[in-house]
Amino acid sequence: MKGFDPSFGPEIAKNYDNQPRGDEEECVRFLSRFGTTALELAIGTGRIALPLADTGVAVDGIELSPDMVARMREKPGGAGIDVTMGDMSTAGTGRTYPLVYLVYNTITNLLTQDDQVRCFENAARHLEPGGVFVVECGLPSWVARERNQFIDVTAMELDRVSLDVNRYDPVTQLLDENHVEISANGVRFGPIRQRMTYPSEFDLMARIAGLRLRERWDGWTAQPFTAASTRHVSVYERAS
Repeated sequence: MKGFDPSFGPEIAKNYDNQPRGDEEECVRFLSRFGTTALELAIGTGRIALPLADTGVAVDGIELSPDMVARMREKPGGAGIDVTMGDMSTAGTGRTYPLVYLVYNTITNLLTQDDQVRCFENAARHLEPGGVFVVECGLPSWVARERNQFIDVTAMELDRVSLDVNRYDPVTQLLDENHVEISANGVRFGPIRQRMTYPSEFDLMARIAGLRLRERWDGWTAQPFTAASTRHVSVYERAS
């Protein structure tokens, strides 16, 4: 995508929490069973870290965008989260945890296979013995659409239309996506570039990092993962 800025700057940070996914409570309940400390890779605005901390889990974070962290600091409890600034595939906190997690498709923000492998390796370095790395990601089930491009209507009202405009490159596995909102207030764009990856490729990345799949679910309520699933929650542990 020409001119794309992957830095998650102030405009994205300001609007990031405007559309909650609605599964935050289920996510927190799932994650809280793994221990009393946790590391969130790409902690962002604290959408998951803050409610998880409210359950008694001491959460640290790694985050590339200072604007996203600044938004988290504005929220109740946000000042108490220890955040290491840097790339989630390489930055370290100097600690280990029973739980490292990476949610909401965020691993796809790493745009090469090598970077995604390094992210698994970094997660493994931060795991205590017996710890787990939890990854949540959507499935690229739409990549076979004609000409590898499509537009979805995500909202339609009397004075507002939201469109999801996509183009996919099957060679690089890169998806260029732009969330376009047209309303009486004007036009707003939300561009993003992602490297789409199937669960089987994640499993191979885990093996390279010395991890193995413990369990995989369709979502946070541990429903079975099937051919009809549109996302996966995968739990990895050390291979030995």
